[in-house]
Amino acid sequence: MQRILLIEDEPSVASFIRKGLSEEGYEVTVAHDGAAGTMQGATHGFDLIILDIMLPDRNGIDVCRDLRALNVRTPILFLTALNTPENIAWGLNTGGDDYLAKPFKFIELNARIKALLRRQETTAAAPESELWTVADLTLDDRAKTVERNGNPISLTATEFRLLLTLLKNKGRVLSRSEILEQVWDINFDLGTNIVDVYINYLRKKIEAESSARLIHTVVGMGYVLREP
Repeated sequence: MQRILLIEDEPSVASFIRKGLSEEGYEVTVAHDGAAGTMQGATHGFDLIILDIMLPDRNGIDVCRDLRALNVRTPILFLTALNTPENIAWGLNTGGDDYLAKPFKFIELNARIKALLRRQETTAAAPESELWTVADLTLDDRAKTVERNGNPISLTATEFRLLLTLLKNKGRVLSRSEILEQVWDINFDLGTNIVDVYINYLRKKIEAESSARLIHTVVGMGYVLREP
């Protein structure tokens, strides 16, 4: 049975999530504040952590940062009522793997959880892989590093998977549905703009030091990575 740590201070939300996930066959542990959540997450070896950003004692961003500093590699799914690009980027750049804006439907939460767990299993079983390049950008899938023009670029786990997917399909236009399936392992439309949000994050990072654009929007069709 896969074990999930839920760090959520609102009793009604915690109860709703715990009940739903228990019915899906997960073992769910609830922590109601950041201090308890940090201690549980650092010592009990969970398969996934669901972390609310707005907590009473210390926010979820700090909890995530502390867990990553303690070398906890468990996938972290943020829950946030602050659904702005700045707040989402803030959370993901501290080591979060995905986010879900409140209010949400349980079917979407469940889909995100299953996708994160599948990706974790795939990563653990993945063979040694190779270098992928376009122009002056290089991704080393084995070392999990990205460089542009020799300068290292720090990506979140989801941004890394998105870039790898674009590189594997270099020159081919990928629809949002194809990106959802290949990056998030979700084969139906969630009704959110998550693909566009992550494309924007990725662009800001890999094109920040260069005027040459690598990721291009094809209006009405999707995105493509190609030589400048």
